[in-house]
Amino acid sequence: MTKPYDLKNERKSEHDVDEIFIKRWSPRAIGKKDFTEDDLASLFEAARWTPSSFNVQPWRFLYAMNGDENWSTFFGLLGEFNQMWAKDAGALIVVLSKKTNDEGKPNVTSSFDTGSAWMSFALQARMKNFIAHGMAGFDYEKARKILNVQDDYNVEAMLAIGTQGDVEDLHERMQKSEKPNERKHVKEFAFRGGFPN
Repeated sequence: MTKPYDLKNERKSEHDVDEIFIKRWSPRAIGKKDFTEDDLASLFEAARWTPSSFNVQPWRFLYAMNGDENWSTFFGLLGEFNQMWAKDAGALIVVLSKKTNDEGKPNVTSSFDTGSAWMSFALQARMKNFIAHGMAGFDYEKARKILNVQDDYNVEAMLAIGTQGDVEDLHERMQKSEKPNERKHVKEFAFRGGFPN
């Protein structure tokens, strides 16, 4: 039986890097079995220690555990494709960033810092052998409305979190793509000096 973390086509780094960065990816074979709110709190704890400009810590996480009174609300935000596989997740999360600092002035790094918090969260999930899958396929405006998100917050993304599931439980078209994808080469996104022509 194939499992999401059986990386047959192991990713290869071009430069020296800890393997946690290569091992992290976003499977869709996900489950809720044995995934608890304490497990989720561990991932939030990792996000808690993320660096942020002036220590503003603009990230916010709204969540539902699979089976609780909030689940159907969060699940209903997802697009049809994401509903096909995320139905078995242990938790669904809406990620927000506060656009202003404590004095009410614009915080231009709010999305940058919140993205960093997501990465801390995702790496902690991988280290604990959980799945953390970020999604853009959901209704942003509906999320803002039904979750009472204030105007000074951006709705950034949704996350599906849980334990490892079986690839065979996915829809057939998803099974074929259930493997880590490749990345651009460093030389394609890192440039000494100004931006290339």
